[in-house]
Amino acid sequence: MRQLNLDQLRTLIAIADLGTFSAAAKALHLAQPTVSLHISELESRLDTPLVVRGNRRVTPTAAGAVLVERGRKLLRDTDDAVDAVKRQTEGRTGRVRLGASTGVVVDLLPQVLEVLGEGHAGIDVEVSILGSYETMARLAAGTLDIGLVAMPQPPLRDIVVTPWREQPMMAFVPRRWKAPKRVTPAWLATQPLIFNDATTHMYRLAMAWFAAAGFAPRARIELNYDAAIRSLVAAGYGAALLPLHQTKDAAIDERVQVLPLLPRLTRWQGIAHRQHAALDGATQSVLKVLTTFRQR
Repeated sequence: MRQLNLDQLRTLIAIADLGTFSAAAKALHLAQPTVSLHISELESRLDTPLVVRGNRRVTPTAAGAVLVERGRKLLRDTDDAVDAVKRQTEGRTGRVRLGASTGVVVDLLPQVLEVLGEGHAGIDVEVSILGSYETMARLAAGTLDIGLVAMPQPPLRDIVVTPWREQPMMAFVPRRWKAPKRVTPAWLATQPLIFNDATTHMYRLAMAWFAAAGFAPRARIELNYDAAIRSLVAAGYGAALLPLHQTKDAAIDERVQVLPLLPRLTRWQGIAHRQHAALDGATQSVLKVLTTFRQR
């Protein structure tokens, strides 16, 4: 048996509700012969009468009543499915996989998600804490939708990276250390240091800053969690180069002094994603919210 036709089901339900072929035709904006054809094809397909044609009113048979009842649910489910696809396409619902570093997740992402929740409550953002290298690799593999990454990044086919935010790098130094008002590579290179590990963009940025002044210091420890690095600085274990976040880093711990660098050092972050034509509506909605946090 061929599958049921939803338009024909809709016609049967309209007849059951309105009582006549002509009323159903008017409500559905169909010609009356089309309504008659829908019913005859349904009856032929199911091999049973579905309506009883009286003098003044058409009523469903027992089989027709069963089909009307089940048909209502089927049409509701169909309408719900179409609406779900429409909401997803329009970016009102869906799941978006986003990768970002710990600093971004702790400092800025809560604000982004708050704004997103106010306008797009149906979008679920799945956040992974990742370094820029792994974020770019997962974007290329299709297991992430958006990445917040350090810039610059090596070009990857079909991946777009646009500037997002600028962060000044600062020297995080134990409060009890005697330090200059502006920290130079020469001074910092003589201190115990805490670095991000050598695979990270932050490490390469810091080492390039030292190298430009003729220094190549080694760290006492390398790790990739900003809060942990700041805790070690506060404990007097060493000094670190970290980005200054929107939160008042100097107030996080009274045992840490946050000092400007000389020469200055800046970290750029970008938004990475696939070409816009390949993005679903939910991902595009998240990108629009992220761009409202862009520094111009």
